Amino acid sequence: MSLSFFDSHAHLGDEALYPNIDSILERAKKANLSNILNICTNVETLERGLLLQKSYPWIFNAAATTPHDAEKEGEVVFPLIAHHARQGDLAAIGETGLDYYYYKETQESQKHFLRLYLQLALECELPVVIHCRDAFSDLFQILDEEYIVNGKHATGVLHCFTGTLAEAKEVIARGWYLSLSGIVTFKKSHELKEVAKWVPLNQLLIETDAPYLAPHTKRGSVNEPGYLPETASLIAQAKGLTLEEVAAATSTNCFNFLKKS
Repeated sequence: MSLSFFDSHAHLGDEALYPNIDSILERAKKANLSNILNICTNVETLERGLLLQKSYPWIFNAAATTPHDAEKEGEVVFPLIAHHARQGDLAAIGETGLDYYYYKETQESQKHFLRLYLQLALECELPVVIHCRDAFSDLFQILDEEYIVNGKHATGVLHCFTGTLAEAKEVIARGWYLSLSGIVTFKKSHELKEVAKWVPLNQLLIETDAPYLAPHTKRGSVNEPGYLPETASLIAQAKGLTLEEVAAATSTNCFNFLKKS
């Protein structure tokens, strides 16, 4: 079995990566990455993402206003993202969601735009990428109200999961994917390692969240997709699987998540 990784979440249009994107993507290929889901969060990164996909067809784009920027930029950015979603330019909607750890004072605005993006995803039959921190109760309530098709939850992923095992079980119970980042490699991430061990392999994705959250051996560095194998290796160890098995399963899962062949 040959190694082939799918980075399910990277911000390639971020200023920390984009000026050197060609060399970064070359290193990604050398690290056996076959595909990347690029997350666009504003006008500039969406423009960059659309250009990248023309040069690198193995890159897919998702777009939404993050919870951090929902109140400040949501009204401006949402119409543009909706246009590109309806045009078929996007593979997913996201990252959207709720973050009450840093941004509790904007929670009503966050919930408003989360609902809008969930409705857009249903309209365009696209999966959603969700960010959630310290807001799982409200998130699950909104998902249960807004994101149901034929009595079942529509497709989504909880990206960069850092919640509890109980919260992970709520994600999986809804038929969603759960994505683990380099945080799982940190020495103090004991509960997250338990989540990695428990989560069903067929509902697991892996990500870098580049340029953020570089894995343990690269901490302090700008993260990039080529560092994904370190995270996959830790997960393989936690689950008692080979690196090849984790790479193959999570890649297949990400293609299924995006409804790509």
